[in-house]
Amino acid sequence: MWLTIEEIASYLKVSKETIYKMVQQNQIPASKLGNQWRFNRETVDAWLKAQSNFQFSNMKAASHE
Repeated sequence: MWLTIEEIASYLKVSKETIYKMVQQNQIPASKLGNQWRFNRETVDAWLKAQSNFQFSNMKAASHE
């Protein structure tokens, strides 16, 4: 599913201005269609998971203590 600036901002609970800044700095995966940015929700979800400071292996290690 492809989202607009407004939709991705709402989905991530940040302002449109934050999204525009992130796009300009290549900090979020996006595609430009004409003069409009689009965001693939699945790609953004994967990107967001990759940004996480949580590792599943940490959870497994903690459960064995």
